[in-house]
Amino acid sequence: MFASEEPSVLAVLVYLDEYKKLHHESITEPDKFWGRYARELLTWQRDFQTVHSGSFENGDNAWFLEGQLNASYNCVDRHAIKNPDKAAIIYEADEAGDGRTLSYGELLREVCKTAYVLKQMGVQKGDTVAIYLPMIPEALIAFLACARIGAVHSVVFAGFSSDSLRDRVIDAQSKVVITTDEGKRGGKLIGTKKIVDDALKQCPDVTHCLVYKRTGAKVPMTQGRDWWWHEEVEKWPSYIPPEPMNSEDPLFLLYTSGSTGKPKGVMHSTAGYLLGAAMTGKYVFDIHDTDKFFCGGDVGWITGHTYVVYAPLLLGIATVVFEGTPAYPNFSRYWDVIEKHEVTQFYVAPTALRLLKRAGDQHVKSQMKHLRVLGSVGEPIAAEVWKWYFEIVGKEEAHVVDTYWQTETGSHVITPLAGITPTKPGSASLPFFGIEPAIIDPVSGEEIHGNDVEGVLAFKQPWPSMARTVWGAHKRYMDTYLNVYKGYYFTGDGAGRDHEGYYWIRGRVDDVVNVSGHRLSTAEIEAALIEHHAVAEAAVVGINDELTGQAVNAFVAIKDGNEVNDQLKKDLILQVRKSIGPFAAPKAIFIVPDLPKTRSGKIMRRILRKILAGEEDQLGDTSTLSDPSVVDKIIETVQASRKK
Repeated sequence: MFASEEPSVLAVLVYLDEYKKLHHESITEPDKFWGRYARELLTWQRDFQTVHSGSFENGDNAWFLEGQLNASYNCVDRHAIKNPDKAAIIYEADEAGDGRTLSYGELLREVCKTAYVLKQMGVQKGDTVAIYLPMIPEALIAFLACARIGAVHSVVFAGFSSDSLRDRVIDAQSKVVITTDEGKRGGKLIGTKKIVDDALKQCPDVTHCLVYKRTGAKVPMTQGRDWWWHEEVEKWPSYIPPEPMNSEDPLFLLYTSGSTGKPKGVMHSTAGYLLGAAMTGKYVFDIHDTDKFFCGGDVGWITGHTYVVYAPLLLGIATVVFEGTPAYPNFSRYWDVIEKHEVTQFYVAPTALRLLKRAGDQHVKSQMKHLRVLGSVGEPIAAEVWKWYFEIVGKEEAHVVDTYWQTETGSHVITPLAGITPTKPGSASLPFFGIEPAIIDPVSGEEIHGNDVEGVLAFKQPWPSMARTVWGAHKRYMDTYLNVYKGYYFTGDGAGRDHEGYYWIRGRVDDVVNVSGHRLSTAEIEAALIEHHAVAEAAVVGINDELTGQAVNAFVAIKDGNEVNDQLKKDLILQVRKSIGPFAAPKAIFIVPDLPKTRSGKIMRRILRKILAGEEDQLGDTSTLSDPSVVDKIIETVQASRKK
């Protein structure tokens, strides 16, 4: 594989041919393919004989059945033994000067001490531990300490409300919670311990709470339950042997919002998940031994699990743990971090890219010369944002990988391979190894063969890193993913396959608006709106319409310095008419100061739908939004426009 030098056409064809051969093998001879890579990329305490058993139909997929291994050993020990002084974690604190770097040797000692503490608190193999931590090295140490003793980590994003935390602690039956006195983000303090205290009032089964001192704030400590991290780790030795785990033992739970509103604890097993992380790290991001990887996702989400923690550490490289925000203390922060640490791969959500594009090119540093791969994650990236990323950030040298995957898939499923796959702005491109996509007709439920087709995206074959169940609700798992189209894994996303076999993700199937029989992807209409020079961000939702079935309503945030008037709204409608067609034109456009987004940057279209339907009293928990006050401003805007 090559770095930033521009490959010849011949080289690309050779590499692409190699990808096609490997992909073909991964589909036609999956046992041979995955068995080979499992032994190459992971270290086993006991080898496996059976690569795969089970099926989608029966919901009993299992991988590397007789094998035993430990995630903590694979992420830490084997690298610490080889090169204890090599950087493992580059901690970039909220305040630029406050960070530190941990070597693999130091990481091993910290993980072992913390594992000892958890054991002393009564945590046993198979128990779940709730982790409610900000983006600090101790979050990764907590993950790995759990894995070392065979405990199942259940990480809850440290922006969730006490009610959300309580529900997850109770559902997972966690007896131990790990948190900090406070968190720091974007210059603001977050009362993490207070939130945990409020949650634990209704969690009688929690026996211990381990508290890391992040700011030194005075926080109440409940005697017998709450313990200071720094005091406890001093009591125990710096080595504890890793617990041998069966391949299918649970590694972690991660709660994702379900359509019913009750959170789903998606469960990932050990060996298959680790292999997915290592494989995608190696082939999608072209990770080499001396690389420095910077994923801007939070460890509270799957992106942080797989690409802040597991993929970089499995491959023995340095991972950047970034506590702050892209806008603090200014819009150069990401670029400063990349320049300072000579980052080679950068991976972030389109939301952050839209924000930084809007802030202006003058913030982008010219010295980011080590950058080889730029990744995008979480939602389809609009072509014009993709081009900005490639041209301005990557200086037309770094490769852009627009990755498609989900909490439930564990790792990338449709994605370019850096330096190998010819890319098209806006397309997630081609399937990763072991992934056999199908486009399904949502009406008939039949697979649509050939190219130039649109429908619902499903997968025809199991792959190692797929989620195994929903914790304590296997029927829900089956009904959500495997019973919708029998024999397929249902992604819940709409997609198109173009004339060259490239995949274009259209967004959630429930993010599709049906206007007069035309199925319109909200992502497509949003991309059209963003093409207008005045638009910073857009969110489109469908509302019921007597005439057309559904009508398109758009919420638009405008770039600073642009005048908001009726002419602008007319221009935006024209923009959509021009870009997609008259049938896609929004019936109403609401100009708002910002959109309701989670901390990970996902636009909460559900909230917008409820506001339009006049159901402001049914919005649910908005504390997880990056700025909950936005909701009231949007309600005011909608109500004011209706009075006109």
